[in-house]
Amino acid sequence: MRLPLLIALLGLPLAAQTSVHVIRQAQPEKALLFEVEVPASLDEVWAAFTTSEGLSTWLTPHAVVDLRKGGEWTAHFPGGATGGGTIIDFTPKTKFVMSALAPPTFPHVAAERTTATWTFEATGDHVTRIKLRQTGWKQGEEWDKAYDYLATGNAQLLETLRRRFQDGPIDWTKQFGAAK
Repeated sequence: MRLPLLIALLGLPLAAQTSVHVIRQAQPEKALLFEVEVPASLDEVWAAFTTSEGLSTWLTPHAVVDLRKGGEWTAHFPGGATGGGTIIDFTPKTKFVMSALAPPTFPHVAAERTTATWTFEATGDHVTRIKLRQTGWKQGEEWDKAYDYLATGNAQLLETLRRRFQDGPIDWTKQFGAAK
C-alpha cells in the first residue's frame, strides 16, 4: 500500500490542507524541504519517530526501528508494501539521517535511493519543530515523478505524525477492522 493511499484510508487531509510547509528547491541542489510543528515535547516526538512502538502509533501497526547506523526504519503496510529506509546516522533528539526507499513504482529511484535528513528542535515545552531535507535527486522522468510523488507523500507523512499528537495514537483496529 502506498503512503497516499494509506493516508486516504486513515481519513487524513491532503497535503495542500496540512500544517506542513513544503519547498521544492531547484538550486543550488535539488531538494525537497519540509517543516512542521508538532504539539508534543521533543522527548515524545523522538520516541514516536525512533522506536518501533512509537512509529506504530502513527505510521503503521507493523513498524520496525533498529536505532543504530545501518539499522532499519521501515513501515510494513497492510497489503505487503514497505516504506522507510536504512539509518545512516543519528544524534539523539537532534538529527536522524536515512537512505530512503522510494515506492516500487520508481524502481531506479528505489535502487539508488535519496538521503532524508530529519532535524528535531524543541520550540516550547510541548512543541517540537521537525524539518526534513530530502536530497540526492538525479535527472530523468522517473526521478521527476518520484520527486513530485514524495513532495506530497512526505508532507502527508509529517502531517500524520503531527495529528498523532493532536488527536492521539491511531487505533489500527478501527482503521483496518482487525487486530495489529
